[in-house]
Amino acid sequence: MTDDHGVRWLDGPEQHAWRAYIVASLRLRQRLHRELTEGHGISLVDYEVLVCLDLVPDGTARMTELAGQLGSTKSRLSHQMSKLEAAGLVRRRPDPDDKRGVLTGLTTSGRRLLEQAAPTHVHGAREHLIDLLTPAEQATVGTVFTRVLEHLDEA
Repeated sequence: MTDDHGVRWLDGPEQHAWRAYIVASLRLRQRLHRELTEGHGISLVDYEVLVCLDLVPDGTARMTELAGQLGSTKSRLSHQMSKLEAAGLVRRRPDPDDKRGVLTGLTTSGRRLLEQAAPTHVHGAREHLIDLLTPAEQATVGTVFTRVLEHLDEA
């Protein structure tokens, strides 16, 4: 249904899909966060930083690249990195190829914490999402959210 202002309001099934996504994704992130903080003393957002660094071949990435991967602003990520650096989990240094850039890398402690926390995170991801889906649904979720990411990257 479109109103006088050209807004295409969500119908019943669309509204159901949207609300289910919003509430479930928030609660899933809250649950995964709680499991990581209780088990390992690391927040979900900090864990995600360590994962992104671990995925880079040498464990080091530019702050601007990390911000893009994490859907974060550079200023928010800088604050987060200060906390992680103070905890000894990451190390920042100037980019030798671009004096304005900053490289961030995993420390030995950061890698160790990631290795300890990863089984907890994977168990939670399986228990609270992956194992609730059939293989076909997993493929559909992957396809749908890849499309959403590509759209948002273009926007």
